[in-house]
Amino acid sequence: MHSPETPFDHFLIKLRTAEGCRVVARFAQEVPAPAEQRLRLLRLGLAGQTLYEIDEQELERGGLSFTIDTVRDYGRRFPQAQLCYLIGADHVATLPAWRESEELARLVELVVIPRPGQPSTPLPPPFRGRELTGFPLGVSSSQIRSRIKRGLSIQGLVPDAVAEAIRNSKLYL
Repeated sequence: MHSPETPFDHFLIKLRTAEGCRVVARFAQEVPAPAEQRLRLLRLGLAGQTLYEIDEQELERGGLSFTIDTVRDYGRRFPQAQLCYLIGADHVATLPAWRESEELARLVELVVIPRPGQPSTPLPPPFRGRELTGFPLGVSSSQIRSRIKRGLSIQGLVPDAVAEAIRNSKLYL
């Protein structure tokens, strides 16, 4: 199983950390697989983990879902929590174009996941946050999907149960 710091780019995850941050992971704009199948993969990937809790609110909300809406909901549900938002370094430059980006910047602290071989990207104002150090995530979810599409192995990149479910469901081909 992957380290507890592994970000999942397509689902919201509530993480209980020593710092008390509520972590919100970004939904991709592309829809690589139906939500129900992605939820099943997430459940398989987190089986036996106690640090994570899956929050299905964006699936239950239906229709288009925006990060700012989810962050506001977390702010209401956890008013004393510092909200942290996981984002891959490759997405930092897009932040100013996000819906209500200035409000998002006010409500969350970013936790930037570095990508190997890419230089650190400064956060655009008014965003604040930090880079997750000591955790070079060598592959992104889009790279995993690309490997599957090309018939390459994803062994070691995802939990075995997830790889098996992807293979059996013929996802991402």
